[in-house]
Amino acid sequence: MLGGNSMNVIEIKNLTKYYGKARGIIDINLVVKQGDCFGFIGPNGAGKSTTIRTLLGLISPTKGSATILGMDITTHKKEILKRIGYMPSEAMFYSNMKVSDIIKLSADLHKKDCSVQAKELCERLQLDTSRRVDELSLGNRKKVSIICAMQHDPDLYIFDEPTSGLDPLMQQEFFKIILEKNEKGATIFLSSHVLNEIQKYCKHAGIVKDGKLIVVNTVEELARSNAKRVVVHGITKAPDLKGIVDLQCMDGHISFLYSGEMPILIHSLNGLPISNLTITDPSLEEIFMHFYEEDK
Repeated sequence: MLGGNSMNVIEIKNLTKYYGKARGIIDINLVVKQGDCFGFIGPNGAGKSTTIRTLLGLISPTKGSATILGMDITTHKKEILKRIGYMPSEAMFYSNMKVSDIIKLSADLHKKDCSVQAKELCERLQLDTSRRVDELSLGNRKKVSIICAMQHDPDLYIFDEPTSGLDPLMQQEFFKIILEKNEKGATIFLSSHVLNEIQKYCKHAGIVKDGKLIVVNTVEELARSNAKRVVVHGITKAPDLKGIVDLQCMDGHISFLYSGEMPILIHSLNGLPISNLTITDPSLEEIFMHFYEEDK
């Protein structure tokens, strides 16, 4: 593993993008260190793809700046693109081309012979390279996109919603491959709305809400938030307390996330006809809801 003195592979300062008057992203500040596997979490429309496309120079920032591998994203676009592997959320190719030709074209753009690496990736992802793109399912088009992003062995991988459309076995194989790359020192930046993927495979994560980055931490610390999942059997109405979000009232019991003081909660439940009470650490998914629902 790489030490704490590793370089900043991605450094973003007040990055902002508006589409006319429509919000894209607002004042994003973020540092991703070399050797990290970073999860960029948010629902569709939160600003994940806009951030990635701005970083890659595919769209111009309204204001702010960013560097990738120490190079400015606006003045060193070509040099940056040589050293990264990018997989967009939508896999678009020339429909009449064979898979093998697309993979070779991608390698040629990087001026590298990637045939050995490409062959291994095709075998691992069970991709038939003799077929034409317009014959492929969404999952198989995703596989082509993964191979084009990975075959040239870049220093940084940027994946935008990589597993949508892949079946569970292929999702597992995909993460196995990127963890191998990460162990060899490559940096991974992965956007997703599938929270258990982030919890399982990433070291750090940032949560995006309405174009703003609202929290960045280790996945371990995010999951160890001060919010607790509280389930109370025997009552059907929650106590009137600050710090309660994601309230679910079911037949005979209630469930909610609570981020207030525990003695205050216990005091408010005192004297009620409670038959059972459980207080547990929430999942990352529940933490995500906590950050999304509470008033900042």
